[in-house]
Amino acid sequence: MIVSSNADVAAVLYEIGEILTIKDDRFRSRAYLLAAQRITSLTEDVKKVKERGELDQIPGVGKSIAATITEVIDTGESKVLEELRESLPPGVRQLMELEGIGPKNAMRLVDELKVSSIDDLEKAAKEERVRVLKGFGEKKEQNILQSIEDYRNRQTRFLLGAILPVVDDMLAWMRESPAVLRAEVAGSYRRRRETIGDLDLLVASDDPDAASARFVAMPPVERVVSHGSTKSTVFLRGHLQVDCRVIPPEAYGAALQYFTGSKDHNVKLRTIGVKAGYKLNEYGLFRREDDKLVASETEEEIYKTLGMDWMPPELRENRGEIEAATEHRLPKLVELDEIRGDLHCHSSWSEGTMTIEEVAEKARALGLSYVVITDHSKSLGIARGLDEKRLREQGKEIDALNRRLRGFTVLKGIECDIKSDGSMDLPDSSLEELDYVVASIHSGFKNDEETMTNRMVSAMRNEHVHAIGHPTGRIIQKRKPYPLNLERVFEEAAAQHVAMEINAFPERLDLDDVSCRQAMEAGVVMSIGTDAHALNQMEFLPLGVSVARRGWLTSKDVANTRTAKDLVRLRRG
Repeated sequence: MIVSSNADVAAVLYEIGEILTIKDDRFRSRAYLLAAQRITSLTEDVKKVKERGELDQIPGVGKSIAATITEVIDTGESKVLEELRESLPPGVRQLMELEGIGPKNAMRLVDELKVSSIDDLEKAAKEERVRVLKGFGEKKEQNILQSIEDYRNRQTRFLLGAILPVVDDMLAWMRESPAVLRAEVAGSYRRRRETIGDLDLLVASDDPDAASARFVAMPPVERVVSHGSTKSTVFLRGHLQVDCRVIPPEAYGAALQYFTGSKDHNVKLRTIGVKAGYKLNEYGLFRREDDKLVASETEEEIYKTLGMDWMPPELRENRGEIEAATEHRLPKLVELDEIRGDLHCHSSWSEGTMTIEEVAEKARALGLSYVVITDHSKSLGIARGLDEKRLREQGKEIDALNRRLRGFTVLKGIECDIKSDGSMDLPDSSLEELDYVVASIHSGFKNDEETMTNRMVSAMRNEHVHAIGHPTGRIIQKRKPYPLNLERVFEEAAAQHVAMEINAFPERLDLDDVSCRQAMEAGVVMSIGTDAHALNQMEFLPLGVSVARRGWLTSKDVANTRTAKDLVRLRRG
């Protein structure tokens, strides 16, 4: 199959880079990994760049890598990658998919245990053969077993950020058909869970045969599992399952409510309905005594009949939303159009791919009125972190840009590394010159809870810190949060008027929704930042808003709803 997207090309380059890492060829590895990042961040189809003969003009792409890209585009394959794959012992690449297993440990496990797959490694761990290896032990053996379990669980779930464009294309396709009166995706997608299993597409139609035929004819469909007038199932590329249910328009609201879930929400709702003399299912709300249909066309009328306000889908997790809706005290959740700025963006001054002016132009195009430039500080040498001198130079560039801008502001910031003792990576004399300081932990993830908590608390006591970046350090499906006493962290954040970040990068979404609500109830304000390193990643802002909404946050709970002037005064309370 010939490659059809930038993601395909980037995946090949990433894999080449990872295998070169295993082989300790650091220079070439970094070159391929950087090129993969550049391809991922392109705002146009890489095939068009190739057709113009401009591949080697992409930053980080030299003639050799350009040749690899050309081969991948033309043939769907790469001889370089195939040769590298063949040079590795069987199983090494697969073992590297496990959390905590880097290239060197993967090689050791394959060499010393003679394993060639995750199944082999699991068997060895259960037989207690891993713990006897030098540098492993019983605890690491148990961690490997847990990583294997986590790996298998994530094979059937997809990041919300990866699913959003798929759903947008699918809905656009369906809504072009005159047979489709309404089309929405329900389930965990509509509730904006951070990971998604399969998709439930609900279609309202008076012509179910035509609507169903439109569905199975979608361009991304790779395999049709079943095809009927009311229900069809297909698999899209990447093994994503989509179930389509075609529903009469008069029953659409009931189906939408039922298939949105969650299961716990629906069980409680049905229990309340039974006590009130009703039964509720995907066809409607019925009076039990005579089976008369009472409500079905809209969700609002179903909830109203049960004595409740309509609940935003993000809240439907049985975490108190039903009680709040019954007592008419649901919060007015923050909306995307209330967000005025992006509070975490990188530029080409560190490891970003865009200039500061490009960041500003993109932010303005997204409807924002300001953006904070938060490049890395000097400890992160691999990310070309800024020292005091370069930070001052960057500040001059921002000042010059702001003099040219009208109706938009670029704020001077930094993502300052929190050192192991809790101090900042830059002196106060540098931080005090900035508008907004995000303090983040990027190392020492294996330290104990008390050490990590003290480190973060110490950072928040620095008077120049405005927010804590990606507070728990997790990477969804890849790295668990480091240990923190969040209750103590939130108590200190509230006392110091320091915000907790909702990092909107799809792999992070950190803080998560449950922790956001806990922080909000402790009196902490949240900040939302995309952590963008490329222009297209600035479009992740809605993901952060979704987390905020799932966390019951209102506009007053989110720093980004403030004006630029009010934002820089955030630390003063």
